Amino acid sequence: MRDVFHDELDDIGAGVVEMIRLVAAAMESATGALLDADLVRAERVIEADVRVDSLRVELEDRAFQMIARQQPVASDLRLLVTTLHLVSDLERMGDLALHVAKIARLRFPEAAVPEEARDVIAQMGEVARSLVQKVGDVVEGRDIELAIEIESEDDSMDALRRKLFTLVLSPRWSQGTEAAIDMTLLGRYYERYADHAVAVARRMIFIVTGKRPEHVANGTTQLR
Repeated sequence: MRDVFHDELDDIGAGVVEMIRLVAAAMESATGALLDADLVRAERVIEADVRVDSLRVELEDRAFQMIARQQPVASDLRLLVTTLHLVSDLERMGDLALHVAKIARLRFPEAAVPEEARDVIAQMGEVARSLVQKVGDVVEGRDIELAIEIESEDDSMDALRRKLFTLVLSPRWSQGTEAAIDMTLLGRYYERYADHAVAVARRMIFIVTGKRPEHVANGTTQLR
């Protein structure tokens, strides 16, 4: 019976890894659609979000059923309960990629990102790609040291958002209010995507160690 139980846990873990793969592909494609005015890629991201949503529901249902049927204790219970929160973070990451794709679709056939903002948006897309790749490594390998390191990369995303904000507010900004609103929204979407990636990493720390990570004043992460 315990072998079956742990097989089910492994299946849920595989589902989480699949969600990470999906939200990583979604944001990468959404960024490409945004920068290249690629309507086909934008539409694919929008259509694929249904799979992310359904996978979240499936994994939540399975976790609830296991808690109800098996009455797990200690580390197994911590894993299942934390997974319920973790898949919510991943589903939200998919939604944020969806929002990016919708801006690309809204502005088509024009490129949504003005030339002066392309470099910043491209960098935000790259940081998002790197973060979610590392999150996948953390989940698959239960790599706590890497999970702690992820927070410093999130700081890079915050800095890029501030850079984008400064650009939009500059007297040299010549693209008008509509483009300024788009850039402000995009900055928020990428920043929140990174925040949820960090949340997933922090939840994995709790799953593995039973300790809650604490972000302290000097920018490092400690366990308590």
